[in-house]
Amino acid sequence: MTTKTLPTLSMQQKKLLLEATRTIAPHWPLDKLIAVNPLWSLVDKPFDDISDELSALAGIKTYMSNETYRAWFDEGKISHHCLTKAAEHYGLNEQDALLEHLSQANNLPDSWRNIADLADQQRPANKMSWHDEITHQVSQFCAAHYQQQSPTLRQQNIDNELDLYSHWLEVTNEDKGLSIVMGEAKLTKFFHNLPADKDTLFALVIEELALDDQSLSFFAKALLLDINGWSSYLAYLNWSKGENNDNLAKEDHVESLLAIKMAWELVVWRYLKHTAPALLSAINTKWMAQKQAISNLIQAHKDALITSKVWALALEYSEQKSLNQTLTTEPAHNTTQTRPELQAIFCIDVRSEVFRRALEQQSATIQTLGFAGFFGLPIEYKAKDSHYVRPQLPGLLQAAITVTESDSDKGHVHHQQKEARWYRWGHAAPAAFSMVESMGWWYAFKMFKQTLFSKRQEHPANRLAPNTHWQLTQQGVLLTDQDKAHLAKGILDTIKLTTYAPIVMLVGHGSHTSNNLHAAGLECGACGGQSGEVNVRVLASLLNDHKVRTLLNDMGIEIPSDTQFVPALHNTTTDQLTCFDQTKDAKPIDRKIMDWFEKAQFLAQQERAAKLDTALLDASDKQRSKAFTKRANDWSQINPEWGLANNHSFIIAPRQKTRHLDLEGRSFLHDYDPQNDPDFAILERILTAPMLVTHWINMQYNLSVTDNFKFGCGNKVLHNAVGGNIGVFEGNGGDLRIGLSMQSLNDGQKWMHTPVRLAVYVTAPKSTIEKIAAKHDIVKHLIDNDWLYLFQWEDNKVARFYQQEWHAEK
Repeated sequence: MTTKTLPTLSMQQKKLLLEATRTIAPHWPLDKLIAVNPLWSLVDKPFDDISDELSALAGIKTYMSNETYRAWFDEGKISHHCLTKAAEHYGLNEQDALLEHLSQANNLPDSWRNIADLADQQRPANKMSWHDEITHQVSQFCAAHYQQQSPTLRQQNIDNELDLYSHWLEVTNEDKGLSIVMGEAKLTKFFHNLPADKDTLFALVIEELALDDQSLSFFAKALLLDINGWSSYLAYLNWSKGENNDNLAKEDHVESLLAIKMAWELVVWRYLKHTAPALLSAINTKWMAQKQAISNLIQAHKDALITSKVWALALEYSEQKSLNQTLTTEPAHNTTQTRPELQAIFCIDVRSEVFRRALEQQSATIQTLGFAGFFGLPIEYKAKDSHYVRPQLPGLLQAAITVTESDSDKGHVHHQQKEARWYRWGHAAPAAFSMVESMGWWYAFKMFKQTLFSKRQEHPANRLAPNTHWQLTQQGVLLTDQDKAHLAKGILDTIKLTTYAPIVMLVGHGSHTSNNLHAAGLECGACGGQSGEVNVRVLASLLNDHKVRTLLNDMGIEIPSDTQFVPALHNTTTDQLTCFDQTKDAKPIDRKIMDWFEKAQFLAQQERAAKLDTALLDASDKQRSKAFTKRANDWSQINPEWGLANNHSFIIAPRQKTRHLDLEGRSFLHDYDPQNDPDFAILERILTAPMLVTHWINMQYNLSVTDNFKFGCGNKVLHNAVGGNIGVFEGNGGDLRIGLSMQSLNDGQKWMHTPVRLAVYVTAPKSTIEKIAAKHDIVKHLIDNDWLYLFQWEDNKVARFYQQEWHAEK
């Protein structure tokens, strides 16, 4: 008896599979949650082309429905002029655009169908869907495999070299329940015939399903998008490989997930071939026809999406026209050249714009600036006497310096560690049953008390820093005073303060919510989904250090002896500002300055009340402030704040050019003056770092609105935590949900975020912008492939840079 030779995977096929796994963008876990463009890995291709392909692949929507756009047109949100301009861009005349095309409902052709989907089309209604069971089984297994494990169990898996696919195959071969659930008696034995090696499995699938290069690439992408939530989380594990040294870091996790999905497709194919050959023959006919018509399928979706593209572009043109008029028709504010009484440096976050504007109204001697919220510190925070470590910088960057408290109250730390254990138990998915049942009436009383007399709930890890004395190390070695001075100089060189006020407030920001699995998503994205508290405390301690100041003076940076750097935190949920304790010799902050902040708080709260709770508009300042705090403490509140909803622009310019403008909390504001940047190195850093972060935020909000099923996480009331901090299920299963919940995007009647691509406005010479874009492929891709709009804003004129040319805006 001869043994059949197994097929082998060619280098070209391996390359195509690897390219498919690289198309999935990473999604960060709950405790480090930051906004991400879910299509980040595809920005080297035009946005429209990606939209066509994703629609054909998985029915993914990157545009709103035509009915929604038409309603916005009727409301005046889309102008007739901009609609005509957008129609012309896509080769449609005005009459066609308005009368024949744009008023029709979306009528998209069917999308690609995997083997399990084709089998479900012929499956009896009384049997479990192949697709649904595959998603459920794979998702539940991933949750078990990646859940936070004890060190012993984790080491056991490492020693056994159990990657995701190997572990899944081992467990599935023993799972008799699959045959019972699917109502297919002999199903389980077909898993026994699967190879243990992933490459052999891939080769078998390619051979038995007769996949050529084009269909293999399409098929692999479709399978990963079919379970996009877990694909995205595993892409994060691949992204963060450098953080671990165990087998989890060595594995290509997305490839392992693709192997599982392909294994299921092969099992369904072989099972039907054995048990229902006539059915498989019908499926194979559709399968062959589908593979041969991939190009036609994409073209059909492209043709069907043309009206949506016109509407979406018209909406963007309308938003940009309105902002352009605001930026170019109102005269700039003449700021005094005298030394300001107060300088406050805020994060560029759109929520800061409202508070900054309210603060500046108090006095012409107040100067506010916008800077990336991590304040240029490449740090991670390690709690004293604890193993707890978290990043305090954007997800695109790796921490180079570890900061921890130089002293600690061990009693305090022990108490917080105990609180953390209770917190983890109480916030686990099964806690509603096990914890409440175990604690009985005591926990019922606690729930009752929190309901009637709510107080702030905070993760214990955020209370592990009780003092402001910091120890900075790099690769385990303490930073010297000279190292600290160089670090401080780099930050001050980028901020470019030309003068220093007596009080320079370093204002980080954080959120204030209770019972919110996605709380980190409302914190500072520049700080890795954490509040900016650690960053501002560390930077203030550096800049107030007498030894560091002396060294800075030797380096040419002269900070007046009476200048005091004060760390503070802006609570974006309540608009309260907290100043942190300083060293013993620090002078108290003048009462006048604190009055300015209190008045700014009241003004900002009044402005936000119009969108958050109109009943608060008629309340007094004090009453409204108490109501905001109460909302934040309320553990039943599903909408504590709107976060960064409705963001639409990023302005890189001196503050005096926008100080007089009401930008409605929709613009990221980064201070930049080309006169203080002779070699334009600062602008290059802004366009290659903060601009990417703002683009990520913008696209996460956009795609969570246009397709909340694939790129949003549904109804947060139904969320259950998965594996500690991995993510959430909506209900008790299905795919891992990523992105934003509906409660962060819609108030129940209307969308609170308008999905338009980011418009970036830069005050700098055109030639400089051209050179930076030409130097960095990622910047060029974002601009030329329509992932964002880049404008030069100078001399009260706006011009768009696109496809290496300048186009004047009218």
